[in-house]
Amino acid sequence: MAEIRPLRPEDIGDVAQLFQTVFRDPASAPPPGLVSYLRRLYLEMPGFEPEVHSLVHEDDAGAITGFIGVNMLRMRYRERSLLAAVCGSLMVKDHEAAPMAGARLLRAALAGPQDLTLSGTANAVSTRMWCSLRSVTLPFYSLDWTRIIRPASFAADKAARTVKAARFIMPVARGIDHILRRHTALVPARQGSLSASQIGREQFAALVEPLTRHYTIRPDWADGQLDAILADAERKSLYGEVVFCQATTTAGVPVGAFLYHLRPGGVARVLQVLARPGQAGAVLDCLTYDAARRGAIGLRGRTQPALVEVMYGRRMFFTYPPATSVVHSREAALVEACRAGDIFFNGLVGEDWSRLMGDRFD
Repeated sequence: MAEIRPLRPEDIGDVAQLFQTVFRDPASAPPPGLVSYLRRLYLEMPGFEPEVHSLVHEDDAGAITGFIGVNMLRMRYRERSLLAAVCGSLMVKDHEAAPMAGARLLRAALAGPQDLTLSGTANAVSTRMWCSLRSVTLPFYSLDWTRIIRPASFAADKAARTVKAARFIMPVARGIDHILRRHTALVPARQGSLSASQIGREQFAALVEPLTRHYTIRPDWADGQLDAILADAERKSLYGEVVFCQATTTAGVPVGAFLYHLRPGGVARVLQVLARPGQAGAVLDCLTYDAARRGAIGLRGRTQPALVEVMYGRRMFFTYPPATSVVHSREAALVEACRAGDIFFNGLVGEDWSRLMGDRFD
């Protein structure tokens, strides 16, 4: 008889094959690097506690045909400790053979002992499942934002993604952008009221808590957990080199920080923007200036409500990606805090930091 049960170490090979089949190349075996990473991500990360776990779906023959990845995170709600589950990959091998497997996996995950369940990667089908189980969507955590810095190069880069021959017009596009920058204010002429300086991963980690303590719901990292997350966040070989920066006042006081990846002449992928209340706009200006001087042709990232409010008037535009942010809790106050934008979510709290997004395992 088919069943839902906790993930075991001996399941990792089958889960990796399922991941390879659903999300990568079904014609090939999962690379060893993917197998070892899934084991670390779902069974060995700092902060792992067995009561909040990933789940597998076994068919009648005992084969693993479905999986939902779950990471545990301690959080604070005001002064109260919370247990949160962050759900990632939800996959089923054969929907026709087991049409209810995905729903059963999600229902079992939501029935766990956690106070709060979050996901930032629910597709259209799974979003409907979440909502049918009394979850709610978080629209202002579900948008992608883009800032074009070099418009001709940005357009040429986008065209080259579908027509390879378009890459040959990049030198012309760079020339056009050089002319445009002399006559238009496409990027701030300076960093603004703040100064950006590159820092190391450890320095960035030290800034996370003071720059997020104003949220009503915020992380309460286990020993080594944030360091492990940032170590994974660094490794995005498909996105380029990592940049950690702090934004400081003229007196040298850090009031913001940001983390992004950049390929030379490409669009920078912004993973995290941190800012003290009232400083988000200035920090975004600092980020734009820093990425522009490093040669970025644009910026792209995921929204948080505090950022959306200050993005208007800063040449940003928004799109709805195929991934939606959702929240579930038995406590109405926790859901309302999330809907009000008073939870630190996306980026380092979510799934975007994982190497499953933006890295190679071959």
